Amino acid sequence: MAQDQTTRGRNQDRDRVAGGQDHEVDYEAGKMDASRKDVRDAVKSEGNSRAAVEKKLKE
Repeated sequence: MAQDQTTRGRNQDRDRVAGGQDHEVDYEAGKMDASRKDVRDAVKSEGNSRAAVEKKLKE
C-alpha cells in the first residue's frame, strides 16, 4: 500500500539553506546576487534559516 506524499518535509526544507549542498548554495547565490562564499559564510554566522541568511546577504 502506497502512502500519500506529504508536503511537510518540503515546506520545512524551503525554510532552510543547506550550506553543504552545492545546488542550494548556487541557488541562493544566484537569487541574492552573492558569491558562493558569501552564502556559506552567512549560513555559518546566521544558521541555516533562509530568512536569516537572506537578511545577512542584503547587508
